[in-house]
Amino acid sequence: MSRISASMLIEIAIFAIGIYAVLRFLRRTRGSGVIRGLSIVLLVLIVSFQLLIQAMNLERLGLVFQSLRDIAVVGLIIVFQPEIRRGIVHLGESPIFSRFRRREAKVANRLLRAVARLSKERIGALMAIERESSLQSVCDTGVKIDAEVNSYLIESIFHRGTTLHDGALIVRGDRLVAASCLLPLSQSQNLDRRLGTRHRAALGLAEETDALVIVVSEETGKSSIALNGRLRHGVSMEELEHTIETALGLDADE
Repeated sequence: MSRISASMLIEIAIFAIGIYAVLRFLRRTRGSGVIRGLSIVLLVLIVSFQLLIQAMNLERLGLVFQSLRDIAVVGLIIVFQPEIRRGIVHLGESPIFSRFRRREAKVANRLLRAVARLSKERIGALMAIERESSLQSVCDTGVKIDAEVNSYLIESIFHRGTTLHDGALIVRGDRLVAASCLLPLSQSQNLDRRLGTRHRAALGLAEETDALVIVVSEETGKSSIALNGRLRHGVSMEELEHTIETALGLDADE
């Protein structure tokens, strides 16, 4: 009997924590009052049936109860779909996730500042931002850095005469992972012959992965973007900002 009581207490605690989490999750939505009432009713029914089934060892009734419980959960999800959606929106706006957005926005701003100064000084640069596809094999061809994204550090890496200025700089999250990395060269015949090895390497990586690759031309100072197997040459800072924000999952107005 003590074993059954212990298991019942654990189940009740789990149900209570789950319902409390749901109520907190949906507390700012219009349906929170209705959901709160239904949750209390369901909690009482679930606990009552659970106690009855375990106390009297009603296995068949237990199977029926489990089926009805699953149907009820699906039904509640369908009925309160708008409230659940609004709850997810509020969850995305919570301070926890806003810290991640602020961090990514900081990364975007630092990359933009570095590109702007490199472009002004006509210092050639090649940077790849890792997205879903891993760039670890590319990182292994270069020199490990593992430093926080910093615009001055990026400029120092690509400054003429430094040992790391040749090759690509790999950005993963808010870290500069490796420099002087070798990228696969594109074999496309449609690439402008006036563009150099950096542009061909940027397109080559964009053809094989979903990485966002940024190129600064040493000859003209113009910036280019390689993404999804396509190269856009001579993009403005506004276009570059929008593309970086999209790649990092930020809204354009953040």
